Amino acid sequence: MADEALSRGPELRVVIADDQDLVRNGFKLILSSFENLKVVGEASNGREAVERVRETKPDVVLMDIRMPIENGIEATAEITADPELADTHVLILTTFDIDEYVYDALSAGASGFMLKDSEPDDIADAIEVVAQGDALIQPSITRRLVETFVESRTRRVHSETSLSVLTEREREILALVARGLTNDDIASDLVISPATVKTHVARIMSKLGAHDRAQLVVLAYENGLVVPGS
Repeated sequence: MADEALSRGPELRVVIADDQDLVRNGFKLILSSFENLKVVGEASNGREAVERVRETKPDVVLMDIRMPIENGIEATAEITADPELADTHVLILTTFDIDEYVYDALSAGASGFMLKDSEPDDIADAIEVVAQGDALIQPSITRRLVETFVESRTRRVHSETSLSVLTEREREILALVARGLTNDDIASDLVISPATVKTHVARIMSKLGAHDRAQLVVLAYENGLVVPGS
């Protein structure tokens, strides 16, 4: 595993937020096996998580949801709303692949989620993907989760106004992002370059005030641009 870590890329700084010492220690042990992953802070509740993140400005936060004092959703919202933490991405940790709180976390600006019992290599891969800020973790599962809970809840009333700022091409690309397509997939589908897609996605995120692609998926479903089950 150490040999593989040498070729993984630049160092990524990580903060682990979980109220269980055993879980935090377990993730620290896992991440220590990869030379490009460095734990720069720990937190046992959401308030501490926000403080550690502001102190260390990590690339990725591994965030539990159910924590005392301030939960992971509230902490995620604080982190993603802070302009000084624009380069920090939140990866939600959960014990279930479908958890209603995960939807709230994605809506708050989390980059995605993964199971706590995932394999070490999968955890390392997830951190790297989230750090890039241009892809979802397990997009098909995330999409299913979003569909499930958007369908069962009342839509927020930011619908017509928020998407009205987008051009037709941007709305088209947003719909494809929400269906789980990568930049390369979208480029192939629309016969344009991946660089052009990346530029469009960046503009969409800026116009909608989205922290990353995961939040774009939530917005697309909540605004009815993509219909659950389509």
